[in-house]
Amino acid sequence: MSTLTTGELNALVSLLDDTDDEVRNHVRERIISLGTEIIPFLEKKWENSFNPEIQKEIEELVHDLQFSLLKRRLTEWRDSEDRDLLTGLWIINTYQYPDLEYEKLNAEMHQIYFEVWTAFKNDLPPYDQVRIINNVLFNTLRFSANTKNFHSPANSMLSAVLDSKRGNPLSLCAIYLLVAKKLGLPIYGVNLPNLFVLTYKSAELTFYINAFNKGLIFSKQDIFNYLEHLKLEPKDEYFEPCAYLQILLRTLRNLGNSFEKLGEMEKVEEVKEMISILEA
Repeated sequence: MSTLTTGELNALVSLLDDTDDEVRNHVRERIISLGTEIIPFLEKKWENSFNPEIQKEIEELVHDLQFSLLKRRLTEWRDSEDRDLLTGLWIINTYQYPDLEYEKLNAEMHQIYFEVWTAFKNDLPPYDQVRIINNVLFNTLRFSANTKNFHSPANSMLSAVLDSKRGNPLSLCAIYLLVAKKLGLPIYGVNLPNLFVLTYKSAELTFYINAFNKGLIFSKQDIFNYLEHLKLEPKDEYFEPCAYLQILLRTLRNLGNSFEKLGEMEKVEEVKEMISILEA
């Protein structure tokens, strides 16, 4: 864990409520320099402490260490060749659930894929294939739009959406997208203003899917009508597939908006830090 002995670590932690700001800051920097391996030790100290000041300092230290790990993972994801969607969503998920293991999320997604796969038929036309996915996701598994708590931060946390079966347009599309990708279907995300949708796009056929409305199938003309209703000029990006990077950025912007509505401005600033990493 570090070159420090348990006694030295205990002594460091005991100085976290020192009245001298300089001492406290020095102690914080020293503990943070030890890295994330120190977290279990700090959590144990928190449990055994009866000093609310030290507990508060430990909570902040643990959060800072976990957040620095998240930012490192996000940078690695940005610089990776494939920019795997599930990995990216898991990294964002660890902001609210730092102990969540990637393997748990992957296993849950695989179970959903398996449910769809057992009902799926490769020899059917694309519209019918999509209807099968819709039936399993929205009727059998009962995923649906979280209209009641639309602005909840939980809607941007994949693990929370998998638990509650409720999500926003983007999280429901992400689940749909991950399943479709494993089935080998040419389904992609589309970044519309105020709404995230999917497109089935092959050389022969293009149509769109609204996961927020139980997989409703619609056409390119419907997008023109939607943009006209919003009084927006049509742009290519409103019709074409977007990259996974754009999905992560939109997830983070949604999360930032959620925290802003809750008045949690410190979290808003941290989300901005995550966005700046992806935009770099």
